[in-house]
Amino acid sequence: MDEAVVLYPSPTIGHLISLVELGKHLLTHQPSLSIHILMPTEPYSAGKMDTYVSSISGTFPSIKFHHLPTVTLSTTSATHHETFIFEALRLSKPHVHEQLLSISKNYTICGIIIDFLATSALSLATEELNIPAYIYITSCASFLASYLYLPTLHQRTTKSFRDIKEFHDIPGLPPIHGTDMVKPFLDREDDAYINFLDFSIQTPEAKGIIINTFELLESKVIKTISEGLCVPNNRTPPLFCVGPLILAEGQRAGGGSKSSSDDAVPDECITWLDSQPSQSVVFLCFGSLGLLTKEQLREIAIGLEKSGQRFLWVVRNPPATDLSVAIKAQRDPDLDSLLPDGFLERTKERGLVVKLWAPQVKILNHSSIGGFVTHCGWNSTLEAVCAGVPMVAWPLYAEQRLNRVVLVEEMKLALSMNESEDGFVSADEVEKKVRGLMESEEGELIRERAIAMKNAAKAAMDEGGSSYTAFSKLIESWKHGK
Repeated sequence: MDEAVVLYPSPTIGHLISLVELGKHLLTHQPSLSIHILMPTEPYSAGKMDTYVSSISGTFPSIKFHHLPTVTLSTTSATHHETFIFEALRLSKPHVHEQLLSISKNYTICGIIIDFLATSALSLATEELNIPAYIYITSCASFLASYLYLPTLHQRTTKSFRDIKEFHDIPGLPPIHGTDMVKPFLDREDDAYINFLDFSIQTPEAKGIIINTFELLESKVIKTISEGLCVPNNRTPPLFCVGPLILAEGQRAGGGSKSSSDDAVPDECITWLDSQPSQSVVFLCFGSLGLLTKEQLREIAIGLEKSGQRFLWVVRNPPATDLSVAIKAQRDPDLDSLLPDGFLERTKERGLVVKLWAPQVKILNHSSIGGFVTHCGWNSTLEAVCAGVPMVAWPLYAEQRLNRVVLVEEMKLALSMNESEDGFVSADEVEKKVRGLMESEEGELIRERAIAMKNAAKAAMDEGGSSYTAFSKLIESWKHGK
């Protein structure tokens, strides 16, 4: 029978894109493979990924999508969006079992690669079906270090992490303030924390851990993890650093709801950028779940206007109070009501505000872009790294505050946007950091480092590079390790 690899993403567009890119590279290394992607229920914004899935299916016939039956969530409210994801994936477990049995009738399954948020399926693959299972980390190696070390931290204290001033001893990481830990880790009583703790205990049982990073970007922490220093008894499976895996330039992710003017947006953005000087524009975009209050949007506008810098800014509606509503498909924002009076008119010669969505990879690779204000989502971070664009780090959720620490202190690829205790960023801070990135000596040093890291990222993926070699070793591991 033909050989197949099964990919099991969590139901968010960023995680799906990352795993699909992994699948594409597996096909490059072994074209005879068949890639099967199990698609669980989206706990919100049903249908949001359909456009993206259709485009992949039409372009890559060896990648097949299997939509699992819809599950109904009992959870109606939660502090973290991961809680909805965990329940959807837990309820989908019987359907995963059925689908794997069905695929195995026609293919030899070499392995299953499971998104770390879907670790509830790990024992099903390894114990019940005897399929080699790998955990896929869509974030950075620094996140993986804190994740693998979570059981040790849990045993050392009875406090929630938000009540701990600083962690000095997470292997491979600089000192981390308690509030800079992964957001769902902060409250040890929260369902999301309990799930992550359980999954982090299970992860060393996998045949390997695949991670979307490359060795030169995070060499110290990768070495620390590989030496087993993050897991009790050094039980760390082989680590495969296969990144950067990012959305191909010009491909639509489907991360925002369809705007009435959607088809014109890419042309509008790129045409406008074509008329701007080289490396002169600051790009601001905060991801599909990065929703800011009306008050915060106004502060950004005031800061941008005061900075005097050219800018391209993607604006979404403020969040609803209920998290499950806040992250559903969004409507076009009313810019006149959200932004200060006259802002659009006063800045029209040097700024462009776009509703909902913009072609991020294409924009970051445009010669006019000189900086990126980002929420520090790992996909967006890697897209900036691959484009050689320096960043201002403004984290909003998930592991993004940890990413900021690493980007600023270890990688030195970003300035830190500093917020108040409740997360609010002032117009003065926006002005200061945007100016700093574009005009200061520190900003210039970050820019030089960003360009060097762009070249390193390309070298890692080229034949003979560290990530190319890791792909080859990954394929060898399931050829010989059944």
